[in-house]
Amino acid sequence: MIRLDRQSATAGHWTEDQYRQALESEGASRLLFVIDEPSLSEAPTGVLGLLIAQHIHPEWELENIVVAATARRKGLGKRLLQHLLSIVRESNSDSVFLEVRESNTAARTLYEQVGFAQTGRRTSYYTNPQEDAVLYRKSLP
Repeated sequence: MIRLDRQSATAGHWTEDQYRQALESEGASRLLFVIDEPSLSEAPTGVLGLLIAQHIHPEWELENIVVAATARRKGLGKRLLQHLLSIVRESNSDSVFLEVRESNTAARTLYEQVGFAQTGRRTSYYTNPQEDAVLYRKSLP
């Protein structure tokens, strides 16, 4: 997962400790979805995509989503998001929120395609390079 994170310029670039804490934290409800299809990947790990989300009742936060460069534009990101949305519905939650780099037009387009709406901005939220975060939310019926 860390190798995949590092290979993507637009990923959250979590540290190993942040991944470990996210997966081991008590009191928080987190999900981790991994798409592993070695026949489609040139990467030695076979991990093509991952998504991490946290349930903060009554909402979910999409914390990180990454798809390998060799697997992009094949619908994997959309599959990950749709799976998250089905879990959100099953948990009787009312929305999902996230932030994304302003320059990450591919991710922003995907979010908008599945029904997320832009709700705000955090100025200079990201570093290396410094960049605004665009906030999105999808409300569920």
